Amino acid sequence: MTTESRAPKVVKGAIVGVDILNPLASVVIFQYNPETVRRQLAVNAGGGDGQAEPYRLVGPPRETIDVRVEIDAADQLEAGDALAETVGVHPQLAALEMLAYPKSALVIANSILAATGTIEVVPPLPSMTLFIWGLARVVPVKIQSFSIEETIHDGNLNPIQANVDLSMQVLNYNDFGLKHPGYYVFMAHQAAKEAMAVIGSVANVAANV
Repeated sequence: MTTESRAPKVVKGAIVGVDILNPLASVVIFQYNPETVRRQLAVNAGGGDGQAEPYRLVGPPRETIDVRVEIDAADQLEAGDALAETVGVHPQLAALEMLAYPKSALVIANSILAATGTIEVVPPLPSMTLFIWGLARVVPVKIQSFSIEETIHDGNLNPIQANVDLSMQVLNYNDFGLKHPGYYVFMAHQAAKEAMAVIGSVANVAANV
């Protein structure tokens, strides 16, 4: 008789760079979920002379999210994974790093345009980046800072264990045009948050009546 594990399945967080032409270029599913996710919200309030002005909100708060992602090839090396034995955790680190790089094809194309005398060259844009932390928290973000600490290397100096500190700014509807998918991703996130707030308020009142 087989015994099935009753341990709950853990949903993994992820950071995804959305690129229609290369959808798997920057998909990073956390090997280990960060123990701590630090969120900071700065209220976006307007000033003025009217009596109601101190309470006027001119937009959603500016939110930043800080996480430390641990990447370790120990399990893969123990299982004899050929990719881990050859390059360690380079691919996982590269997938994260590409979130901060414009696509090389666009850089080359703009360089050619500049060399041929084109006056106005639009800087290439990175992919839209999503921070996914459960079904209730899927938000578009911009990487603000990126720090990698490679703690263990193999004999070929490939990193096999690393810590990555990420600081991300949540992008809201004011950062996107109405036609950009990021606008609707954030609006869905805010709608889910509003529903959670109602549920929490009702439960709190019921518990204290």
